[in-house]
Amino acid sequence: MSGVPVPGAPSAGERDGGPPAPGAVRRIASGALPVLVALVDGLVVNGLTSGHGTWLALVAAGALLLRRRAPEAAVLAGLPGLYLGHIAFAPLIALYCVAVRRGHVLVGVAGAAAVAVAWFLPHPAAGVSSLALDRETALLALDCCGVAAGVVVLGRSVRSRQERLRAATARRAWENQVLTERVLATERNRLAREMHDVVAHKVSLISLQAGALQVGRPGDADVRATARTIHELSAQTLTELRHLVGVLRTPGDPGAQGAPGAGLAGLTDLVRGSGLTVDLDVSIPPVPVPEAVERAAYRTVQEALTNIRKHAPGARARVRVRCAAGLHVEVHNTAP
Repeated sequence: MSGVPVPGAPSAGERDGGPPAPGAVRRIASGALPVLVALVDGLVVNGLTSGHGTWLALVAAGALLLRRRAPEAAVLAGLPGLYLGHIAFAPLIALYCVAVRRGHVLVGVAGAAAVAVAWFLPHPAAGVSSLALDRETALLALDCCGVAAGVVVLGRSVRSRQERLRAATARRAWENQVLTERVLATERNRLAREMHDVVAHKVSLISLQAGALQVGRPGDADVRATARTIHELSAQTLTELRHLVGVLRTPGDPGAQGAPGAGLAGLTDLVRGSGLTVDLDVSIPPVPVPEAVERAAYRTVQEALTNIRKHAPGARARVRVRCAAGLHVEVHNTAP
């Protein structure tokens, strides 16, 4: 049996104990690989000893787990180990995440400056208390600043590319929406032309024939009454058709508009043109009724009178509309 996949539901492989989906593997790898690289870096520099250097490396590597939510904290956690020379990759990875995930360029510049300074300054553990103003010191400073700046530039370029992709996706969605609206407008215009050219034309012919019948049979009262009813219903149908054609040709939600008179105020004209003997009792509510509710009540009465005329010709009908904790519509008829 086929089914529709539910977002967030486990895949078939995960439910059956099989291999995880490729997307899950990529997420796990992208989350664990930087931490693993930082740990290897710390172990290579410090060995397998349990001194303070190893602990600083572990703290810096563990802080990379926060690099997406709080990359600044990951940078700060790696600065002590970088200053003491026990780790290098962890703060650089965290700095890259700062440049990618933070929009303000000054945040990246501040992070690069902090990393460069911690990397460049001498530390007592290395046996260096001061730096001489020589060529090697200048090259070291250039190297520290260049690496930190390069990491920030790389992160900013990745962020810029991501923003361009998001903008392109939004633009494509907007273009698809515009295209859909154009297709719908074309279809509405086609339907409007068909209704105007075919349906309205035939209803007009019915109205003309009913008018001719009404004039041509002056001695037959029943025929004249029937012809008058057909003529009035045809005229009302033409009015509604013209309104529907206008709705179809107007952009927007066609359901937001209704036919003119299709409300509680139009029930009198509806009953008068139904060709039935109807007792109408409408209590106009003191507060305004939503337009959609009025249209629904009008269509209900219209459909009921049509059914009475079709299935119980000659019967007397009673229409009652009340507003009490909602709009109530009742339509009854006697036996034909």
